[in-house]
Amino acid sequence: MRKFVPLAAGLASVVLLSGCGAGKSLDRARPDEFAVARQAPLVIPPDFALVPPQPGAARPQDTAANAQTLDALFGGTAARSAAEAGVIGEAGQNNADPGIRSTAGDPGTTVVDKGSTTRDIVAAPEGDGQDARASAN
Repeated sequence: MRKFVPLAAGLASVVLLSGCGAGKSLDRARPDEFAVARQAPLVIPPDFALVPPQPGAARPQDTAANAQTLDALFGGTAARSAAEAGVIGEAGQNNADPGIRSTAGDPGTTVVDKGSTTRDIVAAPEGDGQDARASAN
């Protein structure tokens, strides 16, 4: 009897542990994380009206990088809509300085130092104003 209880407990634990692992190894209904998706086959584009390049003609991708950047950022010479033209006109298109971004970032631009008080006011946490106090400096 003394050897029967540990033997029965060991046998029961082996049966229980083998039952836990058997169900998961046979169940393949879940997605396979190692499966590789097949790519769609390449197709010929439907536009066959492409003309071969002319010898000696300029290539379209040989334009200056600076010009491509300006066209991408500001739309190039595309026609403006009526609403956009109206907004630009109201903003003063004829009086605009085209190099204002360069001027604003220039180290020689005069900047007025407002002092630490203005910085503290701007950086102050938002509140309801109940704890505000006036100080005499």
